Amino acid sequence: MAKKATYGSVKRFGSRYGKRLRDRYGAIEAQQRKKHKCPYCNYEQVRREAIGIWKCGKCNSKFTSKAYTVAKPATIRVEVEEE
Repeated sequence: MAKKATYGSVKRFGSRYGKRLRDRYGAIEAQQRKKHKCPYCNYEQVRREAIGIWKCGKCNSKFTSKAYTVAKPATIRVEVEEE
């Protein structure tokens, strides 16, 4: 017996646009709608407000990042020159 697929939010497209495109869109949409970790307080309370604008529900910090996910903060490396 075949495994029944779960479509989630892309069910609204019906049979249009092709399965591969719907699967890709569904993965991106699921990623953007889940809660992410806040770079300031490290709680998973960050939700997407608009394209590239994210807000933490705990510390109320609003910041920019990638369009669909919160980017990891850049690691700053400081090299000290020896004399």
